[in-house]
Amino acid sequence: MKRRYPARTGRQGKESEERMFGRKKKQHTEMKPYDSEKQMPVIRASICTGEQVAGFKDRESGKFEEAMLIRGEGDLQEFCSRYGVNKEDIKKVW
Repeated sequence: MKRRYPARTGRQGKESEERMFGRKKKQHTEMKPYDSEKQMPVIRASICTGEQVAGFKDRESGKFEEAMLIRGEGDLQEFCSRYGVNKEDIKKVW
């Protein structure tokens, strides 16, 4: 019995990790500084899915800027230590 499709190689799997549809995936390692006078730390939570995203809300315009996805307590601790924010100062927005 002949195969319809060629067997996959290890190299093909590695390329799929690096590229998707011929483009390199973006690395989200850029960390923007936090200005406590102009921005306030906020966790934006979805009512439907429960997904939580930590970021900063501009005090003047109200624009939200995402910083990182919060999947658990460890991610919240990392957010606090990375940006020098106290856990008590973070406001939750729905």
